[in-house]
Amino acid sequence: MRKINLAEKVAQIHEYWRPKIVGELNGQELKLVKFRGEFVWHRHLDADELFLGITGCFRVECRDAAVTLQPGDLIVVPHGVEHRTVAEEEAAALIFEPAEVRNTGDVMDQRLTAPIGERI
Repeated sequence: MRKINLAEKVAQIHEYWRPKIVGELNGQELKLVKFRGEFVWHRHLDADELFLGITGCFRVECRDAAVTLQPGDLIVVPHGVEHRTVAEEEAAALIFEPAEVRNTGDVMDQRLTAPIGERI
């Protein structure tokens, strides 16, 4: 067992849209990510995805709705739902999803698809 200080870990992240694994739980990876701007529309065909707001304000958008998250808020995006995150200013979130899930899901984007398995 080890304690993880989320504020310290967030401070170590210097790139947007590059999730970093901070822990594992029953086949799930806990990933911290910073973002700013608009992410690519994508879906995870076989994986639900939980976003927990850590810093800043951001939206999780689906084609027919949008939910704004502040620190302490969370949302679960069910598998198969097309979505993207949008942050006007820098924000950070903790993401829970099955191990080895690609951040851009069913989309390969030269600029935004991050390597799998990076830890911080």
